[in-house]
Amino acid sequence: MAERTLPENAHRELKPGEVYTPVIGPNEHVPEVTARSITFGLIMTVIFSGAASYIALKLGQGIETAIPISILAIGWSAMMRRKSTLIENVNILSIGATSGIVVGGSVFVMPAIFILNLQGQSSFFQIFLVPLLGAILGVLFLIPFRRYFVAEMHGQLPFPEATATTEVLMTGERGGKQAVVLLYSMGIAMVTDFVGPAMNAWREVFTTRLIPGLSFLTDKVKMVFSLDTTAAVMGLGYLIGVRYSLIIMAGSLMSYFVLVPVVAHFGAFIPPNMVVGGHKGLAAMSADQIFDNYVRYIGIGGIFAAGLISILKMSGVIRDAMKNVVDEIFHRPKDTGEKGVRTERDMSMGIIMGVLVALTILLWIYFRYSVLARAAHPTFLSSISIIVTLFVAFLFTGVSAWAVAMISVTPVSGMTLTTLIVSAVLLTALGLTGTSGMIAVLLIGGVVCTALSMAGSLVTQFKIGYWLGSTPSTIQISNILASVVAAVVVTAVMFLLDSVYGFSLTKAHPHPMAAPQANAMAAVVQGMMGGKGTPWLMYGVGAVVAVMAEMLGVSGLAFALGMYLPIELNSPILAGAFVAWLVNRSTKDEALRKARHDKGTLIASGLIAGGAIIGVVAALLKFMEAQFHVHIIPNLHNNTTLFGNYLGLVIFILLGAFLYWDSVRTKAGNGR
Repeated sequence: MAERTLPENAHRELKPGEVYTPVIGPNEHVPEVTARSITFGLIMTVIFSGAASYIALKLGQGIETAIPISILAIGWSAMMRRKSTLIENVNILSIGATSGIVVGGSVFVMPAIFILNLQGQSSFFQIFLVPLLGAILGVLFLIPFRRYFVAEMHGQLPFPEATATTEVLMTGERGGKQAVVLLYSMGIAMVTDFVGPAMNAWREVFTTRLIPGLSFLTDKVKMVFSLDTTAAVMGLGYLIGVRYSLIIMAGSLMSYFVLVPVVAHFGAFIPPNMVVGGHKGLAAMSADQIFDNYVRYIGIGGIFAAGLISILKMSGVIRDAMKNVVDEIFHRPKDTGEKGVRTERDMSMGIIMGVLVALTILLWIYFRYSVLARAAHPTFLSSISIIVTLFVAFLFTGVSAWAVAMISVTPVSGMTLTTLIVSAVLLTALGLTGTSGMIAVLLIGGVVCTALSMAGSLVTQFKIGYWLGSTPSTIQISNILASVVAAVVVTAVMFLLDSVYGFSLTKAHPHPMAAPQANAMAAVVQGMMGGKGTPWLMYGVGAVVAVMAEMLGVSGLAFALGMYLPIELNSPILAGAFVAWLVNRSTKDEALRKARHDKGTLIASGLIAGGAIIGVVAALLKFMEAQFHVHIIPNLHNNTTLFGNYLGLVIFILLGAFLYWDSVRTKAGNGR
């Protein structure tokens, strides 16, 4: 049998009358939904749901699950008697990649409930329902957009993530050797990220604060540099690339090396009783305290403004997409013979509308009898909450899908912050405030955030399926069913990490998970509905900064995210991106350059997955230690010493050197 290849017109616009035929044609009958694809897909859902939750809460970044899952699916296929078909692997991807979708929607918002100490008024089941209902909503809203994005816009949108994943799956037709690279890089990350952060063999975060010769900068100027030394962040930087890493790091430099020192300097003239976060004067506060209590709110304002700018830029797309949806529902095209074609078969519009109505009723009951049961006028407020949820989710679905189709990045955080602010202003005007109001706004934001995350990932799966010949309805149903498993795992990991680390600084949790997006959501909601006042001036300054960045041709969202995230998370991302830059310039031969870069992508994906998985395992072990009062993880007590500080930096540099060396020793045409 001849080796399958992507058609010549897979990536270009079609000529008049030309038709794209997928790798596996619509009339071919090959295995797609099988016991092996469902089983392995669900295993991937469980593993990557836990790993992605850890990374998102630690770094504020979602992780790419499609490529690692595709590679592992190919490796799994190589061990079976019958080699898996291309669309069988797409089904594994559809089930497994749901992990990243649910994580992005849940952990960017739901930890705010713990941060605001509202968990007593919530429950595991309530938090579990949010990503589940949001994921299903995202599938339903994107289905009418599918043909527009993957067929009508064929060749006009680059779909970088879909392209990379499709190339991996096509490479798998020649064997699963690349899975070996992913597995040994995962092993390296597991060892280093366990021995260091878990066993305290060295400091997880290198900081200039511990260097005696820099005490003047640390204590007087309030200028501190930090760098997370874990393998997972190194890998993440490699995949993000230099451009966005530089923009994000520039935002951090603005916050830590400009705004924090400026606030500290002028704060010396402010009376101590006017200072936020304690009775001591600003000059006596540490750089981290100034950042937490003041500067990060500027980043929140920037994220909000950048999200609005993204929507304005895509207003034409939203208008066209909504027109297509209306035409699809109310003005169905004449029968062109495509109705029965397998590769064009979506879930029927009748089922979509029926599920959407049922979902709307379920959401209303959820708000009326659970979230707002004790509020005044619960029926009216629940109805308004559902209208806001559905309208905003539908409005932003096209934006999210378009952004991923263009650059594989969607401003979910910015759009969710926009949703929270709009919801908070509206519900406050209707008289809903306090804890009930905060929970309601967070749950609206959680549902919308998950729906947008689903739209971004699903449009990638649709394009992969379009290229390779999958059945669209299979992708849609797989995502809906896998969302149940992913929602359970993500919620369980969230509760576990809150118990072990916490998501905000307290006496019980002196070293909390960063959870940057959730902390931003909590700050916005608490300011607007918790009676603590809203730092509008800080938000306004951040909005102006984001607008200025856009005027200069720089991504305002990336810059604002850098201003908000702690510098120790952004500096290693830039280091990983620098390694990718070096790999890309290690040769002038284009084929060899691509082979080396692709090898680095595999290694980086393994570093991310391995570091994330061991992070969840370490958290589970620490939870068992606390619950059963036993010592499981050896403690080397080297995480507070100057030697441990330098050792962490050395280990991080060695990880970067390994990533570069193992990538450049690759030969063209050899993925190992």
